[in-house]
Amino acid sequence: MKRRAFITLLGGAAAMWPLAARAQQRRPARIGFLRAAAPPDHTMKALRRGLADQGYHEGKTFTLVTSWGDGNLDRLPGLAKSLVARGVDVILTDGTSTAHAAHAATATVPIVMAGGNDPVQAGLARSLARPGGNVTGFTTQVIELTGKTLEILTEILPGLVRIGVINPRGVGAPFRGPEAEAAKVLGLQLEYVEIEGDLGPDAIDGAMHQARELVQAAVVRGSPFLSSAQRKLIVERAAIHHLPTMYETRDFVELGGMASYGTDFSELFRLAAGYIVKILNGSKAGELPIEQATRFELVINLKTAKTLGLTVPPTLLARADEVIE
Repeated sequence: MKRRAFITLLGGAAAMWPLAARAQQRRPARIGFLRAAAPPDHTMKALRRGLADQGYHEGKTFTLVTSWGDGNLDRLPGLAKSLVARGVDVILTDGTSTAHAAHAATATVPIVMAGGNDPVQAGLARSLARPGGNVTGFTTQVIELTGKTLEILTEILPGLVRIGVINPRGVGAPFRGPEAEAAKVLGLQLEYVEIEGDLGPDAIDGAMHQARELVQAAVVRGSPFLSSAQRKLIVERAAIHHLPTMYETRDFVELGGMASYGTDFSELFRLAAGYIVKILNGSKAGELPIEQATRFELVINLKTAKTLGLTVPPTLLARADEVIE
């Protein structure tokens, strides 16, 4: 080997040594996850899969720092502050209320929304194209899906007139206007039932019993505020009270609920993982456009429908993304 070439090679290798050393010394990224209640398993699997697809593996290149509540809105500010105090590099949120709590806790730690309503109207971003602050991510358009949800219920229950909307206290307000509009178009009468207090078994049973006394079918709202145990209780009580019920997310249907129509959260959290990685690699949250979810799924539990004495129209089954038998 010529002397000049050898010196050049040696110099290049020497220059690379500090970079390699820094890469080896770099600590795993700390990804915070703020949620009003612990998420369904499929959400966590989708998040981890999305991060792995980007080369981030838990325990090696990132640590997941969770801060989950029990569905109580009053706990969100404290949960958000605890994440910031634990030195996370980025915060993932699910729902507008959760994003608000994170935003109130920090103006510097980047926040990625995986679900929620219009962040511009909510005061979390200047615009969808250029958020400008520390909040970016994806919205679910769940309010815009209200009309379609009610329409699906009328297909399953021909002659439906009275429909209930069930949600934890304090979380259903943004839906009231669109629900009233959709109900008017479909000729439906709306009744609102709130799950009181700690969202425990008695409160859930009381709400489902009240709904059964008032209406022929129901829609359950507030998925991010309900834990796996609470979701299971709601599905069980709906069955006990013989109340045909639709939900926002598929996990209720997998637990035995009749049907769900809403955002494909597996896809949404995969996309959110991509934004998290961009931020960890140096992108600024305020420069990443906020995008709207574009994939929605209809899931029907045919066994539950039959138990309720209902016949799901073949045309609706054909449109379903998944039918559980």
